Amino acid sequence: MSLIKSISGIRGTIGGSKGDNLTPLDIVECVSAYGTWIRQNHGKSTVIVGRDGRISGPMVSQLAINSLLALGIDVIDLGYTTTPTLEMMVPELNAQGGIIFTASHNPKQWNALKFINQRGEFISPENGAKVLSYIGSKELVFADVDKLGTLSHFDKGVEKHIEHILNLDLVDIEAIKSTSFHVVVDCINSTGAISIPPLLDALGCSYTLLNEEMTGDFAHNPEPLPAHIQEALSAVKEEKADLGIIVDPDVDRLAFIDENGIFFGEEYTLVAAADHVLSKKPGNTVSNLSSTRALSDITQRYNGEYSPAAVGEVNVVRKMKAVDAVIGGEGNGGVILPELHYGRDALVGIALVLSLLAERNTSLSALRASYPNYHISKNKIQLTEGVELPKIIDYLQTKYANEKLNNVDGLKIDFEEGWVQIRASNTEPILRVYSESKDEASANQLAQKIMEDVAFISK
Repeated sequence: MSLIKSISGIRGTIGGSKGDNLTPLDIVECVSAYGTWIRQNHGKSTVIVGRDGRISGPMVSQLAINSLLALGIDVIDLGYTTTPTLEMMVPELNAQGGIIFTASHNPKQWNALKFINQRGEFISPENGAKVLSYIGSKELVFADVDKLGTLSHFDKGVEKHIEHILNLDLVDIEAIKSTSFHVVVDCINSTGAISIPPLLDALGCSYTLLNEEMTGDFAHNPEPLPAHIQEALSAVKEEKADLGIIVDPDVDRLAFIDENGIFFGEEYTLVAAADHVLSKKPGNTVSNLSSTRALSDITQRYNGEYSPAAVGEVNVVRKMKAVDAVIGGEGNGGVILPELHYGRDALVGIALVLSLLAERNTSLSALRASYPNYHISKNKIQLTEGVELPKIIDYLQTKYANEKLNNVDGLKIDFEEGWVQIRASNTEPILRVYSESKDEASANQLAQKIMEDVAFISK
């Protein structure tokens, strides 16, 4: 089993031994370290907490809440919520930080602590390192009995979040209502069930919900990939729906299914959202190095400049601020709209893409056909003995020295026919090997070539 500490938070599997898994002791230590960092930066503080629908959510939440209270920090509990909702509520409720308890796309045995700063953004790697330095240190000092924190609850977070989305000029409510979309939504037994229906209600869409029971016992692998969503693909055709919506358990990743029951491609979620935003508000865009070239192509259509960033929401947001991007995100279906907040947000992605479809009076299949047609192959290599990324990168840089190389995040090799990136995952004990080319077979061949190199150097 695993415990991973990275820019994506403290993530691990429930049960097992301290230090190897996300145990109660690890939760208390890590949350206490974060609370100490908050307190040292802000003095008397308030932290917002919330959780997705995971089975372990109540246990993790209660341990974390009581650790913060013991530090003398006031806590506002949103209860069931989405990651983007919590991010927005931190500044909305004048808090000094936040923690969302979710392992995003990981299976049900996983959970995580994702730490948020005062601006409602994930803490930086530098601040993350500072938090980790407090674990087991003498800096962890808890409050006297008369100075314990207080706990309160706020149940309007999702409602406020949707309200802010509906107030965006980029969201054409009347156009969407006039189209009367019928939508199939896979809620994956988590907080999509309490966030997507009220948004669709406000936009005048009818819908059919799949896996809407918030049990945390996910009906399928929760990562929104084609192999995992066969029920939704079939339901769109059976219902004769206009489209399908797929989210992950904390509703920060978004994928669509077109009216023919064909996967639109999570890589193209950001492309479509950017197409709509750039048509109204031309400017620059950002995505991570593992994302499709199609965003760069669309940005150039509107005379903007595209910039790549290392994988991880923190890195993308940092680059977006540096280049004053009007939209950005990650090719895993993560849409970041700075006008709303600097965080991946499936709810605003839904509103933007529905606005685009309604205003152009087009279908998802026609929209997809209007974009450059690239194919991405996503593969993984288990981290086992003998698989060492630095040694692998040194070998690949030597072998492919005549190609265009980028080592900002692992190694990305740009060939004439496409690109391949190999990097360590921020969320699993694996190496990710992503490739993109003009068709599926070519993308798979590029990935296979690099995976064979890895197998050779790891012998």
